[in-house]
Amino acid sequence: MLGSVKAFSQQAYYIDGYHGGIWGHYPDWNTRFIVDNLNKHPFWNINLEIEPETWDRAAKVDPAALKELKLLMADQSANGRIEYVNPAYAQSYMYNIDGESIIRQFAYGMDKLKGYFPGITFNSYSTEEPCFTSALPQVLKSFGFKYASLKNPNTCFGGYTRAFGGELVNWIGPDGTGITTSPRYEVEALLKKSTWQTNAWNNSPEYINAAVRYGIKHPIGMTLQDAGWKGGPFLGNADKEQQKNKYTTWHNYFQNVAGKDKKQDWKFSQEDVLVSLVWGSQVTQKIAQRVRVAENKVLGAEKAAVMAGLVSKNASWPKAGVDSAWRTLLLSQHHDCWIVPYNGKQGDTWADKVVGWTNNTNRISDSIANLSVQQMAAKKGQGYTVTVFNTQVSNRTEPVSIPIPSALTGENISVKDATGKNIAAQVVQNNLLFTASVPSFGYNTYTISTATDAVGKGRMVTELPNGSINIESDLYRITINPKKGGSITSLFAKKLNREMVDQTNRNSFNALRGNFYNDGGFKTSTDDAATVTVLENGPIRASVQIKGKIAGTDITQMITLNQGQKIIDLNVNIDWKKDVGVGEDVEKSTYKWTDYKKPFYNDSNKLVTVFPLNLKNQKVYKNAPFDVTKSKLKNTFYNSWDSIKNTVILNWVDVTDGDGKFGMAMFTDHTTSYTHGENFPLGLVTQYSGMGLWGRGYYTEGPTNIHYAIMPHAGKWNEAGVWSASAQWNEPMLTAVNASSAVTAQRSMVTAQKGVVLTSAEKNGGDILLRFFNAEGSSGKKKIALKFKFGKAQLVELNGKVTAELKPIKDAKGQSFLELTMPQFGFRTIRVKGI
Repeated sequence: MLGSVKAFSQQAYYIDGYHGGIWGHYPDWNTRFIVDNLNKHPFWNINLEIEPETWDRAAKVDPAALKELKLLMADQSANGRIEYVNPAYAQSYMYNIDGESIIRQFAYGMDKLKGYFPGITFNSYSTEEPCFTSALPQVLKSFGFKYASLKNPNTCFGGYTRAFGGELVNWIGPDGTGITTSPRYEVEALLKKSTWQTNAWNNSPEYINAAVRYGIKHPIGMTLQDAGWKGGPFLGNADKEQQKNKYTTWHNYFQNVAGKDKKQDWKFSQEDVLVSLVWGSQVTQKIAQRVRVAENKVLGAEKAAVMAGLVSKNASWPKAGVDSAWRTLLLSQHHDCWIVPYNGKQGDTWADKVVGWTNNTNRISDSIANLSVQQMAAKKGQGYTVTVFNTQVSNRTEPVSIPIPSALTGENISVKDATGKNIAAQVVQNNLLFTASVPSFGYNTYTISTATDAVGKGRMVTELPNGSINIESDLYRITINPKKGGSITSLFAKKLNREMVDQTNRNSFNALRGNFYNDGGFKTSTDDAATVTVLENGPIRASVQIKGKIAGTDITQMITLNQGQKIIDLNVNIDWKKDVGVGEDVEKSTYKWTDYKKPFYNDSNKLVTVFPLNLKNQKVYKNAPFDVTKSKLKNTFYNSWDSIKNTVILNWVDVTDGDGKFGMAMFTDHTTSYTHGENFPLGLVTQYSGMGLWGRGYYTEGPTNIHYAIMPHAGKWNEAGVWSASAQWNEPMLTAVNASSAVTAQRSMVTAQKGVVLTSAEKNGGDILLRFFNAEGSSGKKKIALKFKFGKAQLVELNGKVTAELKPIKDAKGQSFLELTMPQFGFRTIRVKGI
């Protein structure tokens, strides 16, 4: 325990309290300890960031202490002694997960806490870890929060926010929403000889005096202690010095202390969140992949269940299943899963927990989705009827695949749409592939039966006289050179009339490069020739397999091209047989976890899949939860804790030329980091193996598999519909064959104006909640059409507050729609009643 800091005349304030919970750290004695210390130290106020599930355990092991804590928390005014500052279900980092996941973190967490602490209010958001993302202002304000803090002075291992401004700022998110915030002050310096603290962690005289000189009238420091620490008030008995370090809640500080002080506007960018994890490490990579799969599945399952309820009277909302699926997904997003994945007993590490948690989410989500489509699928008629479901709110035309019914195995097959028109199809082993056109948030039906002619005519792959392989669709011509490790030597976008590959660059397109520090240094996949095998070569889809090596390790890449599809699908498998060091080397015997320079910071030495682009004066755009950032970085590289940059790719990164005429988006199946610089191509960080946080080795154990994609385009990212393309890539259409319920041949239930995406659809108390996000459109009025009978529609905040009654409007054609105002990067929730 620290003693009191040295005396200084300026009145200072301090945020104390506890961080952790049942999954991280919360001993059974902790509730009693908190209560007793609050009673013992009447000057002490605390702020809580405790996982909501913790109270389930506390209610069993120490109900008396929990009852006393409830009494102490009864005063939820600014004058109360306890404030709950982070009600998120599992204390996620936020920047690394889907925006809808962030909303559910708060929604499920708040609901849980209200069950234990009646009357609890949520006024201020604060966190001990860097759990920040640019879009938080609109999320927080919609839940009813008034204030926020961007400080995390005592736990900066994973990062911190950019230093900016003085006492208060108006943190402005991408949609224009602002929230009163205590920032990491301009004078709040990183602490010397530490890689986890700023000088605000203990209200040091240096920090307070610097704040006063800067003009800050009410300087404040902060540490949310780990639950389980036994010291009580963190700065000791502040009462002895007339509380020169006055303990306070954030609510009291904002409302009663600093609330009237001048605020500076801060248009906060995602690049102001300076964060780093061990990107590229296999353990982090697999966690991120599992979380992404589970996010996609549960959101798709909810939408399918809503659709089923609109189509079939027999479909009921699977609340228990949905809640269980979300619970385990939210737990898998806990920050400790990502920053200390190896912690825990063998077989029960954080990484192990994620496997179990996401498996539960996936199992339940698959069950809900499958039942939902069966409840909606068409009744058996002549031949076999396939119903294809689109859970997005834009029309889609793309390939779908179904297992060939056993009765049709080996037969020639015909596919017809609901009008009887023949549809091109392709047999791929035991599956049938055909291109389905499905209306927004709806379905279309197709009939498959025996035919006189075999499907699958047409070829997309050819071998050139020089040994190269061409894959060609109506949109692209791709040339692969086996002699150069199977790299792409040409990607010609036909409709753009443009070669996308920078053929003069020393790096090859879709090639892997990295520093194998124990195996001869820098190696690339172009060092060895590759073998290219054609896997599919039909009228709809072509797929080739590229088998090569890098530094002696087998790699297998897949390139898949579909007719009419802008996205080019890619996969890589690296068949590690042992741990192979790749990245920046470091002498393990002299490496200290307190060193500013850390090898896992240096992405330029990691194994990276690179894409040198034929685009001059390149500009980079990248998505984040409910946001897209135009990068201001000259390059993505850093190697020291005091120079961290935000190089995170959530779903996609887009590179355009300086005029915004042409570009290419890169999509990934997991949150990781990307590379780009004036002399370094766009790249996807693919592997790192070496020293990580706290001197822990991060190793490769078994194969690495990554699914990624690219999409050349004209115009900027929003003009090209990159966000919408990513949403569709992550949420493929669903299919069902010959179930029992009768439906019309084709139906659309919800449509939205171009550029607006549906992030979620769920049932709540008999009503439907639809959440729309204005990803690509300009700010202004947007049209949403609900093509089903309902009583009324309301615009509601995330906390349920009704902000407007939405009256249907009819256009010139007599079509009914709802109209609501949406800023770009703003989301809106519509509650539909009386369905």
